[in-house]
Amino acid sequence: MVQTRSVTMDAGKVRQRNLSAVLELVHRQRGVTRSELTRALGLNRSTIGDLVSVLAAHGWVQEHDDAPRAGVGRPSPRVLPREARVVAAINPELDVIDVALVSLGGALLARRRVPASVPSVDETLSATTATVRELLAEHPEAELLGAGVAVPGLVRSEDGQVRLAPHLDWHEEPLAARLAAALGVPVAAANDAHLGCRAELSFGAGSGVRSLVYLNGGPSGIGGGIVIDGRPVGGAAGYAGEIGHLSVDASGPACACGAHGCLESLVSREALAAAVGIEHPDDDELEKALAAAIAREGAAPGPVAREVARQVRWLAVALRGVVNLLNPELVILGGHLAALWSVTTAAQRDAVLAQALPVSARDVRIEVAALGSQRLLIGAAELAWDALVEDPLAVGAH
Repeated sequence: MVQTRSVTMDAGKVRQRNLSAVLELVHRQRGVTRSELTRALGLNRSTIGDLVSVLAAHGWVQEHDDAPRAGVGRPSPRVLPREARVVAAINPELDVIDVALVSLGGALLARRRVPASVPSVDETLSATTATVRELLAEHPEAELLGAGVAVPGLVRSEDGQVRLAPHLDWHEEPLAARLAAALGVPVAAANDAHLGCRAELSFGAGSGVRSLVYLNGGPSGIGGGIVIDGRPVGGAAGYAGEIGHLSVDASGPACACGAHGCLESLVSREALAAAVGIEHPDDDELEKALAAAIAREGAAPGPVAREVARQVRWLAVALRGVVNLLNPELVILGGHLAALWSVTTAAQRDAVLAQALPVSARDVRIEVAALGSQRLLIGAAELAWDALVEDPLAVGAH
């Protein structure tokens, strides 16, 4: 009896893992054929057919017979994620609370940016709850399964406790637990840059890359994410990657963290926006304003071009250390750092890693985030999807 029970339990776990693996591939590839699932997972066609049928019966996927024909015989059906199941993605910032409903495959079903001014936790919870309910009312077909929050600060990975979000002045806030109680679904929270890194790794510029460093620039400063051997690195408690608090000038200006000369105190969104005379721009607006101002200044560098050059020099100091330490294949720049990089000259770009160790810097590429302003929301959604994809049948059958 004991042996039979053990075999039954093991078989159940194997089936759960296989269902999870199929759903994970459908999610990551935003749709995949049965034959591609067979090749990727090393399972036979009948097993894949059974697993897909179970996921379809439980409301996770749907099949279309419109895949291109390859060779003889019938084309393999495409397995696509169903859009009706969604998670909420939230990114509170100094000037806005960004809220979206996101389906499998990282697709934004709906999005709303709620203006805010250094929102408190209570204000964030109230605005988020109301906005999620509004979006769900506008999309009655959507079924909310969970939520993820991208926080500009240090977040304990095990329970979503915000230890410190200095620019928002949040200290030891049980954000995930409180939002879960308000929304009635599981909620996870993590550092915004970590989640931006995850999004780019899954769906953006980092797709297929085994080793990368991601730098996220936002109103609250600069955060970072690290991927080694294809896996995100969180550190002992989830706080790794605070590249914005690397010291690049020991005698530099005070940072919100209390130290002096941190990267984010010298390479700031606020200074770029001030240089072009606009307040609270989104990433696209900032990039367009910088490019237009530099074009107006012409060949002789004016104040905007000089501010860009100054920030690029400090960014180069930080990236030199990052590349020497981690030797990544790719550095991805998001937010105002992407806007900054987009308006740099070829000479400025060449100089960024000129003082790094040549053997470490030789093959490093620097690119901007492919997902643009959606990157943090997609990353927050990834956090929410983790537990759901791991055990798909835990959600009731339809």
